[in-house]
Amino acid sequence: MLTFSPLIVALAFFIDALVGDPPRLPHPVRLIGAVIVRLEALLRRLKNLRLAGVLLAAVVPLGAWAAGLALTRLASGGGGWAGLLAALLVLYLAAATISARELLLRVREVLVCDDLQRARELLSHIVGRDTAALDADGVRRAALETLAENASDGIVAPLFYLGLGGLPLALAYKAINTLDSMVGYKNEKYVELGRASARLDDLANYLPARLTALLIILAVWLLDYGRPSRATAAWRIMRRDGRNHASPNSGIPEAALAGALGIQLGGPTSYFGQLKDKPFIGDNRHDLRAAGQDARAIIRLTALLALLTAILLAS
Repeated sequence: MLTFSPLIVALAFFIDALVGDPPRLPHPVRLIGAVIVRLEALLRRLKNLRLAGVLLAAVVPLGAWAAGLALTRLASGGGGWAGLLAALLVLYLAAATISARELLLRVREVLVCDDLQRARELLSHIVGRDTAALDADGVRRAALETLAENASDGIVAPLFYLGLGGLPLALAYKAINTLDSMVGYKNEKYVELGRASARLDDLANYLPARLTALLIILAVWLLDYGRPSRATAAWRIMRRDGRNHASPNSGIPEAALAGALGIQLGGPTSYFGQLKDKPFIGDNRHDLRAAGQDARAIIRLTALLALLTAILLAS
């Protein structure tokens, strides 16, 4: 199987962490999103929307996998420094979705904002819930939940699949994740068309979500210099509250982070004007205001541990 060397994976990760995703360069998620929009319009002509959804969930990830294979072959065709630079450029451009940079910066911007109205506006760009009526703790809670969830599907999962199956598998995963974010809703418009994409996303994130939680626990243990108290709490809350979520996966890393920080996440939440009585995750022992800096440090180290995991898988 064609794959990138551990050195290339590490270099691409650190360049992405320093530079981020320059908006003028091509990004796979934008390309995948454009393909999904066109295919959705085409497949909606079928009378059976559930079948159309199955076709959509099959064609997009397979197309992304094929594109990843072609890019890998193209990058591996060179030799010496030229081949190294080509491989690095291809991986950086095509797998920039492994970056923690944008996630951490956006969450920090929300958490340090003292203007509640501005914080709500900033938060609305990174979450799917209604933000207009959130109080200050509601804003902080939503930002920390997003940090935990996106650490799994935005950082750990792409790295996991990159290490496991190279760029083709990483791009196929990103296609699945993008499909779910665009059509995986349970509303009238997408309940049939998006069913297959949502279930495929649940399946693809099953292992990465649990790996993320374990890496969060390990990160906390390392940050505490081997003292087990916060790591033990993270493990306990993950086991106790990890299923307190509508998603079979999102609650697992959320619970691990909540346990590590001694905070409470979840609770009643409004989506598109409808209040959902979500169960709580974690114990309300510490102030949410003080949790942001610790949370970002934990996720940074979790990202580095995910990189090491990808390197081990790719070796």
